[in-house]
Amino acid sequence: MVANMIGAGVFTTSGFALADLGEPHFVLTAWIVGGAIALCGALSYGALAQRHPESGGEYLFLSRRVHPLAGFLAGWVSLLAGFTAPIAAAGLGLQAYLGETFAPDIRPEWIGTFAIALAGLIHALRFREGVWIQNLAVAIKLVLIFGFIAFGLSALPPRPEATGDPAPFAIGAFAVTLVWISFSYAGWNAAVYIAGEVRDPERALPRALLLGTGVVTALYLGLNAVFLYAAPVDALAGRPDVGAVAAEAIGGASMRQAVSLVVALALFTSIWSMVMAGPRVYAKMAEDGLFPAFFRADGRTPTTAIALQTGAAIAVLWWTGLADLLGYIGFTLGLSSAATVATLLAGHAEEGAARQRGFGQPWVGILFIAATLFGAGFMVQREPTQAALGLATALAGVPIYYAFRRWRPNTVVPGDTKET
Repeated sequence: MVANMIGAGVFTTSGFALADLGEPHFVLTAWIVGGAIALCGALSYGALAQRHPESGGEYLFLSRRVHPLAGFLAGWVSLLAGFTAPIAAAGLGLQAYLGETFAPDIRPEWIGTFAIALAGLIHALRFREGVWIQNLAVAIKLVLIFGFIAFGLSALPPRPEATGDPAPFAIGAFAVTLVWISFSYAGWNAAVYIAGEVRDPERALPRALLLGTGVVTALYLGLNAVFLYAAPVDALAGRPDVGAVAAEAIGGASMRQAVSLVVALALFTSIWSMVMAGPRVYAKMAEDGLFPAFFRADGRTPTTAIALQTGAAIAVLWWTGLADLLGYIGFTLGLSSAATVATLLAGHAEEGAARQRGFGQPWVGILFIAATLFGAGFMVQREPTQAALGLATALAGVPIYYAFRRWRPNTVVPGDTKET
């Protein structure tokens, strides 16, 4: 979870958000609100995971609790917006930091391509060792990031007095910023994708969802306090490498290089963890007959699905830009998560509170859905192209689903047997 969450978003989003909101404290407030929304989502998914402790994430929940088509659309969204686009975004962030600081003469796309290909190769060959190496890398990453936060907060320059009128608060820009920030928090649901491979999932998954989200929220607030107040607004606004700019402002070129390496480690472990989690969704869909059979897991490692994930992410990396990906991912994944949490609320209404597990339900789930739809509504108004691409991604899965069902008409998938 931590590896999934600490990725491209936290190291790139604030520069774009600052260009829209104009004031650092508005951006920091958006990170606080985004963390609260993510915690509501994590609590809701924890309740769902207790009822369905199997791998598959939104695909599994929606298939079992709504309809196989709903589950397929969630899996389809996971393939494109849930994993492929975020992996590409992490690769683009890696390029922004390493290319700008260490290799300005190299075409930056090759940096992200190498990182994604390496992660796919290691996971395809040695899953158990890949997890061990990732856990070690994440531990090192956390120590270094907390060290940077401690140093940065102690070395922040005094803020100059404002010389003009402060930027007005714009509710529409704030809502769109929440959509971007939701991408940074999106990994809070990562644990449910590998639930079938976790010991004691009914106990471990809710704990991991809650604690992982809480730790990362605190870390994000510390990082952004340093990023947003280390340099003038003009130097940070619109920059994808906002962390490197802030580091140079408080510690010079050597600090910029050091922070760029820490961010590179963070982004690579994010790529690594998503390449691990995403293919298990496609493998589960293949087992249920809603994806070609050769994507099923071979033993414990879905090698073919990993190859698909790796190739698709590299293709997106070469095709698009970081700012466009942030809005597209946040909007599309937000709607998928809101639909999933809605199934929990439906179960609460049908079965009654006595049979529903989960802290604060149904109110926590209602708050999550309302906040998600609030941001999505303004996203449609202010960034219609990105919102339209998100909706088109989901709708494109409908004919594909029915094509698979006609191809394998006798396949029984979760939800067909009325298991719930």
